[in-house]
This record gives sequence, C-alpha cells and structure tokens, in this order.
Amino acid sequence: MQFSDFYWVQLPTAWRVTPIAPSGLCGVRALPPDAWGKRPYQLIHIAHQAAKKTDSIGPLEKSKDEDDSLPEEPLVTEVPKLPEIPAGYYQDPLPEAEALFLRGKRDHDEELATAGRVFLELVRGFSILGELGKCVTVFGSARFSEGHRYYELARQLGRRLAEEGYTVLTGGGPGIMEAANRGAKEAGGLSIGCNIRLPREQEPNPYLDRFVEFEYFFVRKVMLVKYSQGFITMPGGYGTMDELFETMTLIQTKKIQRFPLIAMGSDFWLNMVSMRDAAIAGGTISDSDLDLYELTDDIDEALRLLAAAQ
Repeated sequence: MQFSDFYWVQLPTAWRVTPIAPSGLCGVRALPPDAWGKRPYQLIHIAHQAAKKTDSIGPLEKSKDEDDSLPEEPLVTEVPKLPEIPAGYYQDPLPEAEALFLRGKRDHDEELATAGRVFLELVRGFSILGELGKCVTVFGSARFSEGHRYYELARQLGRRLAEEGYTVLTGGGPGIMEAANRGAKEAGGLSIGCNIRLPREQEPNPYLDRFVEFEYFFVRKVMLVKYSQGFITMPGGYGTMDELFETMTLIQTKKIQRFPLIAMGSDFWLNMVSMRDAAIAGGTISDSDLDLYELTDDIDEALRLLAAAQ
C-alpha cells in the first residue's frame, strides 16, 4: 500500500488527524487546529467501513445525539500525495509493531499511532465477528499433526460442535486449531479463525469460512473470548496456557460470565491439577476456584456442559 492510498479523517483536537487505510490500519500526524473538529462517532463509522474494505467513503448520517451544526459534506477526502514520512514510521503493517510497542517509552506521536492501529484492529474484529451466533472457542497447540491423538480428538470435537449448531472459533493456525476447524467444516458448520502475524509466519489453515488476522496478541485474545459462550482447551504450549489462564482469570474475577471452560486431553493437564491444589494449599486461590474449569476427554460430556450453561 502506498501512502497516497490513505484517507484523511478530521477528528477532535485530542485525536489530531488519522489517515485510515482500507486494510484497517492507521497512523497519526498533526495538522493545524483549523483542520480539526469532527466527532468521535464519525471515526468509528469510517473505521467500520474501512474494516469491511469499502473503497469509497461518503457522507455520514447524523447520530441522534448530534446537533444540526454537523456539516453535510463528505468527511473523508482522498489525498493524492502525502508529505514525506520517515522510513519505518508507518508500514502496512510493521512486522515488529507489537515488539516496538512493548519495548518501552517512545515519542507521543508513535504511541498515538499505535493506539490508532489497535483501535482499528478492534473495529475490524467487531465487524467480522460480531454476528457469529452460538459460538465455542477451541484453544490448542499448532504443533500436532494429522494422525496425532490430540489432533483427531479436536477434529471429532469440531465436528460434534458443528452438528450441535455451534460456530467453531480458533486461532486460525495449524495443529489443534486446524483440526477443530476441519471437523466443523466437514460437518457443514461455520468455521472461523483469528490468526496472528508472527516472525515465522503462521499461515491460516485451509478449513476456514471466515478469517481475520491480527498484529497484536492482546487484540486477538479479546476476540477469541468476546464472542464465545464456552471455551475448550486442548493440549498446547505457552500460548495455549496463556489463553487458558487468562480466560480462567476473567471468569474468576467476574469480568466475563461463568461460561464453561473445559480442558480436554486430561493426561496432559495433570500437572495443572497439582499446581491448582498447591495454590489452594498455599492460600493463593480459594476452594471456590476449584470448579472454574472442567476436565474431561468425553466429547458428549463436554457438549452436556456447554448445553447446561445456555
């Protein structure tokens, strides 16, 4: 994407001016104060259109809380040529954008540019995933291949979830994620993936009906949790355990409803049971936290737990 493909969107003074690309990414540069003045909801509307890869963005309707002073002219103007931007300031996207963000203190404009990119990743996720209906997220390792018992268990699980009317949502990659998506696809269900860009590229698996890719891990995790009414964790590494424990923490702290959280591949999780028991003995978690998740290898039992929570 060339910088000439960006659109200028005027925003309130706190937001300065944000160029939005059809890919849903953005950066921030300052313009004189007389260029400011648009309202925040207009950015949301425009970003929503950009996330859907709309090529043209025209006038917006007034919201109910807007007064008659809102201008009727189009709010977005294509700029044929932008001023020269230092190399590396904006890219589509920066391969190491999250690493740069987490490295430490940066200039205010750089932090604001990152905030814009994060905002639009969220909007793109909302746009693509917002109408999934009844949905279950399956977590698991990318490293198990077809024929492995965990892969085959996840494939059977995906098929049964689809037969029960659930959308199957995964991280969109290979291994367990592929297996669950594959089973759902084979059963005629809806199979969705939320992939993550990595230094060693994680390609989306070929069994997805809908797919959204993220630069930021934390935005991806929001999407994997936000739209699901149940979570099934298959064996996996640090990423899978991060997803499991973060979801468990959200349930424990009542940030999300007490949706079923089910760990399958029970022999793999025995050490987690020991760690949980040690935490209870040490007083770092409560006895009431014992039932934050269920452990089973029986797909029928997992479906029963999901159905009971509806």
